[in-house]
Amino acid sequence: MTLTDIPKIKHTNSNNFFLLCGPCAIEGEDMALRIAEKVVTITNKLEIPYVFKGSFKKANRSRIDSFTGIGDEKALKILKKVSDTFDVPTVTDIHEISDAKLAAQYVDVLQIPAFLVRQTDLVVTAAKTGKVVNLKKGQFMSPEAMKHAVQKVKDAGSDKAWITDRGTMFGYQDMIVDFRGIPTMRQYAPTVLDVTHSLQQPNQTAGVTGGRPDMIETIARAGIVNNVDGIFIETHFDPANAKSDGANMLHLDNLEKLLTNLVAIRKTIQSL
Repeated sequence: MTLTDIPKIKHTNSNNFFLLCGPCAIEGEDMALRIAEKVVTITNKLEIPYVFKGSFKKANRSRIDSFTGIGDEKALKILKKVSDTFDVPTVTDIHEISDAKLAAQYVDVLQIPAFLVRQTDLVVTAAKTGKVVNLKKGQFMSPEAMKHAVQKVKDAGSDKAWITDRGTMFGYQDMIVDFRGIPTMRQYAPTVLDVTHSLQQPNQTAGVTGGRPDMIETIARAGIVNNVDGIFIETHFDPANAKSDGANMLHLDNLEKLLTNLVAIRKTIQSL
């Protein structure tokens, strides 16, 4: 696939990486619009192709009392409002076959969560909606195994898929990025590095995932140096009080400096 397969995407001739960025979960309309406005302003300034990210529901929680969403259609309508207001494409993750048809009415890209990327029916159903499919590499999967997930999309009649690396389990409670996998996966499809989820520290005894946001720029820089096609970053104006994944999110105030640095690195790498 190419970036032009994504509706409303801009700056496709800038030779920049593309960006998936937004909150982990849609907590409400005001917060979504506030984050989107800031990111759109930054990405237009830096000419970065941009897709707004927000989960309409969170199904893979450690504890039953964890936040899962504000209501499926309510959250999806907010994603649609973000798209209409700022003229940008949107991406959300789906967890069940029934989610694919529902979410496809509101967003431009359907994301298959890492835990579910081997679920054939889910991947095939997403592909058959005609939407672009973001295949997140399972923490338990090798880069080479992702060719089969991409092939499922192709066998379902679509070429519109990319792969997102979100780290590999390192013991029980930490993640690590194996940058050797990036050139491997790029043989199969455009490849994105999910910076913030790669810095999670899952399986904590409290049932709330930890993280290392202090390492965001380190991992993001390494991804750009290793020629990833895109960068995935979750951001919030108040990570400490975010309802999901606040421990590994980037504060919205720090996004412009980070992206400015990444664009500069990208230009340097392209000149070599």
